Amino acid sequence: MSWRRPSSLALGLAFLTSLSAAANIEVTVGKDSKLEFNPASIKAQIGDTITYKFFSKNHAVAQSTFADPCHIQDNGIFSGFTPNASPDVAAPTDFTITVNDTKPLWFYCPQTNGNHCQSGMVHAINAPDTGNTFDAYKAKAQQAATPSTPPVGTLPVGGLRKLHIDVGANGQLMFSPNNVTELVGTVVEFSYNPANHSIVQSSFDKPCQPIDRPGGGFVAPFVPTQQSPSGVTFEVTLTNGDPIWFYCAQTKKSHCQSGMVGSINAATTGDKTFQAFQGLAAKAPPSTIGSDAPLVGALKVNGTFIGDLGGTVLDTTTLNDPSLGSNIPPPNMTYPPYIGGMAGGNQPANYNWSASISDEAVAILQALQYIDNFIVVLLLDGYNQMSQGAWTNVYPGSITQTLGSLVAQSLIHRRTYTDSLQHFGKDVVSVCAKYDTADALKDVDTWLETVLTGLHLSLGATLDALSALAISDPWTTPALATGLGSQARMSALVNMMQNHVAAAAPREVLIPTSLATSYIASHYAQDSSCAPPSKAKTFPALVIKDKTIQPDTNRVTAITVEVPSGTTGGLFIAWLGPWGGLSYTSVDATTSTAAVPNTLSGHVWAVLTNKDGVKADDLDTVTVAGPEIMWVSQQWSVSDL
Repeated sequence: MSWRRPSSLALGLAFLTSLSAAANIEVTVGKDSKLEFNPASIKAQIGDTITYKFFSKNHAVAQSTFADPCHIQDNGIFSGFTPNASPDVAAPTDFTITVNDTKPLWFYCPQTNGNHCQSGMVHAINAPDTGNTFDAYKAKAQQAATPSTPPVGTLPVGGLRKLHIDVGANGQLMFSPNNVTELVGTVVEFSYNPANHSIVQSSFDKPCQPIDRPGGGFVAPFVPTQQSPSGVTFEVTLTNGDPIWFYCAQTKKSHCQSGMVGSINAATTGDKTFQAFQGLAAKAPPSTIGSDAPLVGALKVNGTFIGDLGGTVLDTTTLNDPSLGSNIPPPNMTYPPYIGGMAGGNQPANYNWSASISDEAVAILQALQYIDNFIVVLLLDGYNQMSQGAWTNVYPGSITQTLGSLVAQSLIHRRTYTDSLQHFGKDVVSVCAKYDTADALKDVDTWLETVLTGLHLSLGATLDALSALAISDPWTTPALATGLGSQARMSALVNMMQNHVAAAAPREVLIPTSLATSYIASHYAQDSSCAPPSKAKTFPALVIKDKTIQPDTNRVTAITVEVPSGTTGGLFIAWLGPWGGLSYTSVDATTSTAAVPNTLSGHVWAVLTNKDGVKADDLDTVTVAGPEIMWVSQQWSVSDL
């Protein structure tokens, strides 16, 4: 059996394609009163989503086989019928499907009033250019037997049917739309607008009060915001066709009593219509909301799921708040829900601290916090550029979201050090007033390289800390070790974004904390506020002037370094490779060139020393300059795609 080794570039592109390159394609259904899908035939890739927007009359999207147009196939996709009186304003309900393979998909509108399918209202995804083409499918549809199936009232299947309701749009005290009829299985998405609204389910008889029944009803919190759209949504899924009544519980200006109420599947006649509900609300006592939210539905901020708030007001602080980097929270304070949501959780409820802490542990935790202070600020600056600055359109939203998770997780990681230091009454490390990050932020690629370096610093220094504190302060082991996984996964992501394999070595590289803090100080410290914690050493940056690369393998075989002025005696490069790997090569006195050990792979650290054979624990006693990170090679050579 022969194996074809993909290049690192191929791996990176394949990964990013699956993760982020998926497109959303919008198709209008019946716009301008025409019996047509527009575009009628499209090409889509695996992972792409297709969203259907419905216009005048009463249309639906149904899947057939090529051989039998106008009749839904077994287990076929169906959107449900979506009535809309407007020829040019889309219905508030749309339908989205995900493309799972590139096989042809055939669709039609099954409306029998006017025989839409037989009138040519058909649609295709990935139709062949020859043979069973879109035109051939359309011709078959025009000859298809009537009636089309399925009938009106059939429930949606095979996609996401979503009803969009705006909350307080354009400053109005109303839900838009506020009275709708919808199918079971539809997801209702409420989108918050300024200024401070909530969404609470009630009964018909008691508007403006939470519904009193076993299990309660849905409750979405107050969201104080001046952003429109705010990025905050609340979703509930219709599990039956019973009428649903809801309101805004804001008592300022009496929103519910002022008509800010809504209904889904209310009767159109009789004594329990939407108009009757609105009339009862106008005479209702002051609104209430209960003590906790969200309940029953799903609250999201910019797509990130938010769990329990511990109250009924959402703190809308996001990663775009610059104070997140410089403010060190007290141990008992949690970050706003969006931060915890992006991170996938908050700081531990219990660190299992011991009764005391050793001086060495204090120094190491301060060093780790110093490293993470830089990483947090660097990540926040770059993320803001990606989410709302000059790099906004460089990467798809899913990549920005993923990097946002890295930012949030870094904030949580830093809490391990700051919470522990404060718990024992020790000083935390103030955040540098201003790092020299102009070069790091000159473009997104350089920023990613710097982020990767920061992650390797944090990973390596944490490994050193685990080794040093395992006996004296055993509580630090789980507290520190459990953060390594997310950082390693994120470094793998950034590796692949730079067209490197995700994991080029079997273990992470350990780097002494003293060298890790020195790296940040020598590269990014602008003044004394950026100096490392007290007693930490700072060495000059190691300047690698040139690299010798073996063409056939793309492996770095030698480097030429800049020797700091005034340095005398023999010099060496200490190579810090995957954990357990420390080797030395001599620096040529004439050319300042040192060989790179051929056993190394991936990212390694180079340190200029005045002595060889020294263990990693004592490396700072012989360091002349450094450390400096560099990519050596990977398991196989890079080949053209």
